[in-house]
Amino acid sequence: MHKHYGALHAVDGIDLRVERGEIFGLIGHNGAGKSTLFKMILGLVPATSGDIRVSGATVQGRDFRAARRHLGYLPENVVLYDNLNGLETLHFFARLKGAPLSQCQALLDRVGLAHAGKRSVREYSKGMRQRLGFAQALLGNPQVLLLDEPTNGLDPQAIRDFYATLRELQAGGVTIVITSHILAELQERVDRLAILAAGKLQALGSVQALRGQAQMPLTIELALNEADIPAAVLALAPLAGITTTANANASGLSISCPRGAKMAVLGALGPLGAKVLDVNIIEPSLEDVYFGLREN
Repeated sequence: MHKHYGALHAVDGIDLRVERGEIFGLIGHNGAGKSTLFKMILGLVPATSGDIRVSGATVQGRDFRAARRHLGYLPENVVLYDNLNGLETLHFFARLKGAPLSQCQALLDRVGLAHAGKRSVREYSKGMRQRLGFAQALLGNPQVLLLDEPTNGLDPQAIRDFYATLRELQAGGVTIVITSHILAELQERVDRLAILAAGKLQALGSVQALRGQAQMPLTIELALNEADIPAAVLALAPLAGITTTANANASGLSISCPRGAKMAVLGALGPLGAKVLDVNIIEPSLEDVYFGLREN
């Protein structure tokens, strides 16, 4: 699909499929096309060319109006009416969406705002506004959720609760597409993700698959007595592509090796036996992978 604003190609030939019940991440720099893609999926911005389908319905087709009622959306910047309280806010959005008003109190409970339902939104903190925005996205029991920087302003406990809710929704078959600039937050929480750059799809897959695609080395940390470090270095010397560095505190050895050489490294260290006090294998983080793929 494409979205052009004159000479600016905000979305430039992105082709991807998100499976039902998947938690799918979208990452990329500011201006990569993430928010534009969301607006196209919602039917708010027409595609310059290409076809977008949501739950089998074409976004520009006559059947999309019904499908859109099963979409939930949390924008990056939540705008709420300060003169309403939390419960009134949800009632307002429920009427717009045709969702039962009876859901509203339960949703306040679900996002941790049961105590603040009768408080004016102008008194809400940034995190409370974000949770209220998430509650409105859940109105009508959506089958597809689009979440743009949804944990912005949330404290660690609220972030943990938020992702627990996503897992519950996923177990019920809800499809979730989420963007975040906090890559460490997504690393263990998405099934697959897409990396966008300048409106193009740069990489697609699970975190582990992208690690392989980036061809970034693993780091193996060995805990050794200082006297045993030379024996470990000697054991690894025959292996190609391996670099070793003594830890600054002289209590071990750091080994950088290609992904495919991990078992060879561990095998070479086997004869050292109990001299190896501990082993820690460190995979490249999603942040490392992201920058590694962008540089390639």
